[in-house]
Amino acid sequence: MGNEVLEEYIKQLFEGHRTREVAVAWQGGEPTLMGLDFFKRSVELVQKYKRPDQVPEYTLQTNGTLLDDEWCAFFAENNFLIGLSLDGPGELHDTNRMNKGGAGSFDEVIRGLEFLKKHRVDFNILCTINSCNVREPLMVYKFFRDDVGAEFVQFIPIVEWMGNELTPESVVAKDFGKFLCDIFDEWANRDIGEVYVQHFDAALANRYGTPPGICVFSETCGTAVALEHNGDVYSCDHFVNPQHKIGNILKDDLADVVSGEEQFKFGQDKRNKLPEDCLNCEIRFACHGGCPKNRDKLGKNVLCEGYKIFFEHTREPMKKMARLLREGRAPREMMDSKKV
Repeated sequence: MGNEVLEEYIKQLFEGHRTREVAVAWQGGEPTLMGLDFFKRSVELVQKYKRPDQVPEYTLQTNGTLLDDEWCAFFAENNFLIGLSLDGPGELHDTNRMNKGGAGSFDEVIRGLEFLKKHRVDFNILCTINSCNVREPLMVYKFFRDDVGAEFVQFIPIVEWMGNELTPESVVAKDFGKFLCDIFDEWANRDIGEVYVQHFDAALANRYGTPPGICVFSETCGTAVALEHNGDVYSCDHFVNPQHKIGNILKDDLADVVSGEEQFKFGQDKRNKLPEDCLNCEIRFACHGGCPKNRDKLGKNVLCEGYKIFFEHTREPMKKMARLLREGRAPREMMDSKKV
């Protein structure tokens, strides 16, 4: 991304927001390949264009392999939240995350993690679940909790298509459902209120009746557009293709593009194109059909069976936690059965 696109993006981002907090989010590829000076420039531009009442919230997703003292001092100074890609302990992470030389990247990621901790940079773990690590749910979870010391974890199922078939690395729905259930049981017995797992937070939110905070389990989507290096804007980072290009910030106003009819329809289609069996499903309120990118030609999410396993397994505990919230009590009390 060149300076012209960068400045126009920052300018339009802050002009178009009417909220106090404005998220400035970076992901790639690997965003740190742009070099630290690029991000220093982006922070300078934020200070130039933000209104006095606006507060920037910086986030960056990275594989962590290039992080050092200089990077992490910058993150700490500007209150960045870092999403660190890590797929479990070394033997699991290195199965799919190798460098150009064919060697596993685990040791480099952990080195980057230590720099984040040294500078007290807030981070969460972004763990992709694939056909390998899905078989070791407790190994993965306990590694993040006990060895990494993570307080926030996102599990991202790998669903990639090769023609009409899923790739060998893609996760099988039933396996993913069992993966979430095994981790939920461990979490519910000892970690409620200490470790925050995005799937569990979203499930509780939908059970409680509040927005889940994640587009995957929201009824509609369309507010998280993707900006490419040349200024092209796409409906979503999962749909960066010609039919989902909705504008270019060097020619179009970003706020107009995001609120335009084309993007509105994209977001509404998440709900409107659900097949009949999804519309009549008793757990629709919890999953809302999942991410559209994971739907087959009939419109059904390929992870459906896994979601059903998970949401049915957690039905009663989630009901109890939702009841505690309505009573003004903490869900953590569920770990003491005498209080529930």
